[in-house]
Amino acid sequence: MLLPQRNLTPARPARAARRVGRRLGVHLAGAVALAATVTLVPTTAQAAPWPGHADRTILRHTVKPGETATGLAVRYHAWTAELFRLNHLRSDGALYQGQVLKIPVVVSAWRKAHGQPVPRPRQAQPQNKKQTKAKHHQKHAKPLLVHRLTPVSRKWLHADLSRDEVRHLVSRMARRYHVPRTLALAIAWQESGWQQRRISSAGAIGVMQVMPDTGRWMRWYAGRPLRLRDTHDNVQAGMLTLRTLRSWTRYDNNAIAAYYQGLGAVRKHGYFRDTHSYVRSVRAHQRQIIRTGSPI
Repeated sequence: MLLPQRNLTPARPARAARRVGRRLGVHLAGAVALAATVTLVPTTAQAAPWPGHADRTILRHTVKPGETATGLAVRYHAWTAELFRLNHLRSDGALYQGQVLKIPVVVSAWRKAHGQPVPRPRQAQPQNKKQTKAKHHQKHAKPLLVHRLTPVSRKWLHADLSRDEVRHLVSRMARRYHVPRTLALAIAWQESGWQQRRISSAGAIGVMQVMPDTGRWMRWYAGRPLRLRDTHDNVQAGMLTLRTLRSWTRYDNNAIAAYYQGLGAVRKHGYFRDTHSYVRSVRAHQRQIIRTGSPI
């Protein structure tokens, strides 16, 4: 009687095939992961560095129906103010289909959002006095947007203008930024009595009583840092703020309330009790200016 012979040879190719399959699967998974990683960062054909602006890449995007400037800034991890400034957009952020935008992508934010490592900034090496002095005197091209805080100079500039001179300055700035002249004059009178050397207990400065944070915000619209202790810059910051608030609110009363209380607080809580009084007072000054030319 013959016993059946065990065929051991097919097992080896089977094990080898499984090993090859596992290796192939690992390679394919790695290739897929690499392809996904590559697609996260804009390619050189799509994007280019923004000269003078560290951690920024300019990406070109063609506007499609329904897209907004704020939505694109969120999608591409860009600062909305930089997007507005770079593309010379209006304060309402109006876009049209087919418009090509330059989007300043914040590279570190993009990498962080997609799980990519963010390189740490190099620590500056100590320099001797000669190197520091030579570096201080080097001339560099100024970028379009300077990423720094509003200057904190303690010196007042053009702060001794008369009330009549301040009135003319406010009127000129209001016309320049398409803000109703009588409304601008009324708010300026309510805030400071058309005087520059005024600082509130909350830290608001000057003719328009602009808060430092608001000044840092408005510098994006001005295209340069604004010195709130300079009467001209202070009035400019106030007019830019009014123009922006009027474009974001439906009625001037809401813009007046937002100037006093803050737009976010008005939208979330409505008018506070003192905000109602502020709006009524500004409107009263405005009516008096229309009738007599004087706020009182």
